[in-house]
Amino acid sequence: MITPAKHLIFHGSVVLLFGLLLGAPYGKAINREASAHIVNSWRIAHQSLPIAAILMFSVAAVLTSLSVSAALSWFIAGCLIASSYFFCISMPLAAITGHRGLTRGKTTPENVVLFANVAGAWLSLFAAICLVYAAAASL
Repeated sequence: MITPAKHLIFHGSVVLLFGLLLGAPYGKAINREASAHIVNSWRIAHQSLPIAAILMFSVAAVLTSLSVSAALSWFIAGCLIASSYFFCISMPLAAITGHRGLTRGKTTPENVVLFANVAGAWLSLFAAICLVYAAAASL
């Protein structure tokens, strides 16, 4: 197995654990009858981060089958890893602040949510484009 794939597996495991641990504040938000958008934010964080981890595991499994340069494999892995960690920041912080991170906020934490969401989205897009290219080049 190539090294980028091993890094995807390791960081995917960290993101999976973190996402599953966010079930605790999600449960607390439900029990304290927090507003619907706060409960929904915790639910999204608790569900989306394990999905990101599964994506990293899946890409790790196919990365070794692609006939592309090591640099491109590292770029795909790096983008996915960085994207996931940005979402590890933005999603729980969005639930804490109540800010969705789609526009500028009034406070620094709200602006961190926006920045982390945008960075995570762009990095995911770059990884997806490169993955499509790698798959096509490997045909």
